[in-house]
Amino acid sequence: MRDLNNYLTIALPKGRLAEMAMGYFEAIGLDCQELYDPNNSRKLIFESPLNEVRFFLAKPSDVPTYVEHGAADLGIAGKDTLLEENRGLYEVFDFNFGKCKLSVAGLPNTNIYKNGLRVATKYPTIAADFFESQGVTVEIIKLSGSIELAPLVGLSDVIVDIVETGSTLAENGLVVIEDICLCSARLIVNRVSMKLEYERITQIIRALKEIVVE
Repeated sequence: MRDLNNYLTIALPKGRLAEMAMGYFEAIGLDCQELYDPNNSRKLIFESPLNEVRFFLAKPSDVPTYVEHGAADLGIAGKDTLLEENRGLYEVFDFNFGKCKLSVAGLPNTNIYKNGLRVATKYPTIAADFFESQGVTVEIIKLSGSIELAPLVGLSDVIVDIVETGSTLAENGLVVIEDICLCSARLIVNRVSMKLEYERITQIIRALKEIVVE
């Protein structure tokens, strides 16, 4: 009978980042076939007995929480999520995929350096830190979806959001006013797991680095 306590647990964010990450894990010899099986669409935890690894899928913003509290030893999270959540964990590897920018956007010619600016965003911590660094006092309005709508209906002056191609902004008459930072998918590790499973985890990190270099 296998001892699940010996398994490394990896938290994957649901969606495109998980699909891309699984390709890398497969490339370094970690079996992800259970995750590809359409018959497992309702499963929550996927095991690879040969590698003594198990995966589970979680909401992207929840992955750092699972890792920080030790429910997962490792996880995949976007840099935007890590900056917003600011969890106590190790960020050890940049997959260099899922690239995008976190930007301030709004109607053309909007002055983003005036005090009292209203900012709608899914990222209140990042937005507040950015404008504070610019010496601007702002009102943060947290939204969960359709951020582009906010300046169009007068809820906010600008938004802070992820921008990939900029097409959605353009379709709604908005433009990027300033970029805050570049974001991509990162491998994160629980602090205690890094000590207890140092050899296994560093082996995974080294193997991934070789794949990315290639």
